[in-house]
Amino acid sequence: MLLIIISLSLALLASTSALITKKNKAITLLNSLFLASSGVSATLVSVLTILNKNAIFFTLPFGINNWSWHFHFDALSSFFFAILGIITFVISIYAPSYLRQYQKNSSLKLVTFFTGLFIFSMYLVLIANDIFTFMFSWELMSISSYFLVIENHQHTANRKAAFIYLLMAHLSGLLILSGFSVLAKFSNNYIFTYFANANIPAAFASIAFVFALLGFGTKAGIVPFHVWLPKAHPVAPSHISALMSGVMLKIAIYGFIRFCFVFLPAMQWEWGVIVIIIGTISALIGILSAITQNDLKKLLAYSSIENVGIIFIGLGLSIIFLATNHPILATLGLIAALYHALNHAIFKSLLFLNAGAIIQRAHEHDLEKMGGLIHKMPQTALLFLVGCISISALPPFNGFISEWLTFQTALQAPILQSGLLRILIPVAAALLALTGTLTAACFVKVFGTVFLGKSRTHHILHSHETSVSMRFAMLILSILCLLFGIFPNFVINILNRITLELLHNTLSNTDVNQFLWLTPKTNNIASLSTILIMIGIITGLCLTYILIKIILNKKLQNKSSPPWDCGFGMLTTKMQYSATAFAMPIRKVFAPVWKIEENVITKNNEIKYSLQIYDKIWCYIYKPLETLLNKISRLTARIQGGNIRIYLLYILATLLILLWVIA
Repeated sequence: MLLIIISLSLALLASTSALITKKNKAITLLNSLFLASSGVSATLVSVLTILNKNAIFFTLPFGINNWSWHFHFDALSSFFFAILGIITFVISIYAPSYLRQYQKNSSLKLVTFFTGLFIFSMYLVLIANDIFTFMFSWELMSISSYFLVIENHQHTANRKAAFIYLLMAHLSGLLILSGFSVLAKFSNNYIFTYFANANIPAAFASIAFVFALLGFGTKAGIVPFHVWLPKAHPVAPSHISALMSGVMLKIAIYGFIRFCFVFLPAMQWEWGVIVIIIGTISALIGILSAITQNDLKKLLAYSSIENVGIIFIGLGLSIIFLATNHPILATLGLIAALYHALNHAIFKSLLFLNAGAIIQRAHEHDLEKMGGLIHKMPQTALLFLVGCISISALPPFNGFISEWLTFQTALQAPILQSGLLRILIPVAAALLALTGTLTAACFVKVFGTVFLGKSRTHHILHSHETSVSMRFAMLILSILCLLFGIFPNFVINILNRITLELLHNTLSNTDVNQFLWLTPKTNNIASLSTILIMIGIITGLCLTYILIKIILNKKLQNKSSPPWDCGFGMLTTKMQYSATAFAMPIRKVFAPVWKIEENVITKNNEIKYSLQIYDKIWCYIYKPLETLLNKISRLTARIQGGNIRIYLLYILATLLILLWVIA
């Protein structure tokens, strides 16, 4: 309990230090010092709690109307607490150098103050044990992150993005509160501990589930509630984007898992079907939208939608197998979802921190204006490559393991009696495989256009490697990507503590305790050795290198002349592949997914090409809603005529109506 309070207090001190310190350098150093200490403390208390297998409950008696603040800290809380602690520690190393661009800007205090408050609020969400504490923490998390998104408020687009984010955040809170209200009605209590024992009718349980799915799903970024992600992430500072995408989305996942697997009564398989369908659509739409983007941070934001979809597929599989009385497979599905939540927090934070380093040095967000950065920032390029391989689910890095576990769960569909489920789950698995292929293509495009080829702009030519502290922060995450990829049994042993608490089941100890092999069910079905895969990859790379050296040496001995250039001069930047050209075949195949405006204009022997890609969900759902609300607002504004006699008339009319109603 003491370490939990220390973690929260240090995060709060990181926030308040921005207000009591005047010198900019002191602000960043104190903020980073307190955040680093908070991250270490949070990770330590999480490890101790998981190892001891003891949940912690405590109460602080200063609520409203004698309502105390109730807190709990169990295996599920501690797992997400550790994720938050790790990313907090990493950004505390990254932030001082990154925030130098804010040294002469009044927004430095704003960024450091709300960063600490944002982390503090996420800690609170994870340990809240009653409706009041949870909703207070949830809204504090939304408001503090709103001020971080609107930090660069001079631009109209940034203010609009922040407003959309705040609107969706409050919609999320309203839906979650509605779900809690159903549980409170039947438990006659506002404390979470009593929800699990409530006698909730199946129909009302389904209503509560839908509220939870929509509420937590909106915050997590599932389709069609994803529209705030690609707007908010590009305008927030990069280390805040890492916190939002890497951690805040996982806080929403945590809330959904606790609501469904702890608070609700017996699972219904129909819930799992809904979750799988939403997860599959989110994964596919997310990566298809990502691959068409040329803004680096917007691309990463859409990619987060894809990964949240993969997590929801795992959760949907777990719900289905749990409802159909297959507890071991339900455990496997939940472990796959939790593992991917951890992995996504690591590699997506790595990619956003890399994006911040690239943008800081290249002064560009647009992939079309980058290129050749591997010569200017070789170490950053290597760390970015680790993130690209991890998110593409390629061995031996961590993304491969969690997606492999998800596939292994889906491949057990024939055990189900329902024909609908035996069809739905393989289709979802096939679309997940397609998503994985598109993800690899997307990040080949990103790495190629950013780091390979020739520099396209003046800023790229004069860019240089980022600071040591920023590279060190990214190196920590890169190492974690590798470790969580080659030692999955260690992670699964930790996740077993959570599944034992939630489902009263674990994967067999004889399977997960093996050092060399990971066997999620039985040896006859599937087994995997990431260590042997890594050895094979290293051996293959070494042999390839040796063969290339032999071939090059032979060419040098033959003194071969340079290849014929076909009569052309030297290569220029205009001759290399662009990000738009790379994505064109995929864009043509999946054209119905977006609203595309493509124009080729020929004027005075000059050809101009323009391409605009719009999200159909935004165009056909949110844009008309925005237009309608603007019309209503303009009509409502007419009652403010500025004439005192008109206002007195309004008051008289209101009084007459109220008297009539009362009478």
